[in-house]
Amino acid sequence: MTARASVSPRVGVVIPALNEAASIGSVICTLRSRYHYPVVVVDDNSEDDTATIALKAGAQVLPLAARLGAWGATQTGIRYLLQQGYDVVVTLDGDGQHEPGSLHLLLEPVINGATDVAIGTCPERMSRLRLIAWMMMKTTSGLRLEDITSGFRVYNQRAMIELADARATLLDYQDVGVLLRLQSAGLRLLDIPVQMRVRSEGASRVFHSWLVVGRYLLQTLILGLSKRLLGAPTGSKS
Repeated sequence: MTARASVSPRVGVVIPALNEAASIGSVICTLRSRYHYPVVVVDDNSEDDTATIALKAGAQVLPLAARLGAWGATQTGIRYLLQQGYDVVVTLDGDGQHEPGSLHLLLEPVINGATDVAIGTCPERMSRLRLIAWMMMKTTSGLRLEDITSGFRVYNQRAMIELADARATLLDYQDVGVLLRLQSAGLRLLDIPVQMRVRSEGASRVFHSWLVVGRYLLQTLILGLSKRLLGAPTGSKS
């Protein structure tokens, strides 16, 4: 065993946040009460007190001068932790849906080398709209994962490097586009069943209307077809 292998990996947490003042404080406090990992909140140019509350709760805040969206904010956090020498990054939402108590279930297979990416899945949270949209997204993308829109994930350093690349900057969302990119790079993706809470504030960025879902499905179709035409693998489930 090498000296490097005997050292525990450095784990950091990234939370992309847009106007999450109502919930971000409790999310950070719950995380810090269970784990000693540093928490980086990427404030996506919020119009409320998200940044101030996150700082008071003990997180480091990276403020964005312009709104980049969920994936742009997440990628900023991943790049930052990669530059700081971290080996593993946890991503979760700032709205309180993701249960920090389930985090160890995602971390274990990544740290043990059983997978490159672990995704917290909760199919039970499906509304009729979400169920139909998921089925269509899976069909068009070729992904066979249970919950392709979950932002509760753990990435190892290989995945971090792949997602920090400039070619990943143009991805509009962190779910389908990111998964397809990781899949085409040969990384292993693993579903981990977890419990999720009901969103405490606001609405889903994707599933709040058929118009947004339609746009999202069109994007997914284009991404999926492009990967298939280029000969990329069409489904990975460790």
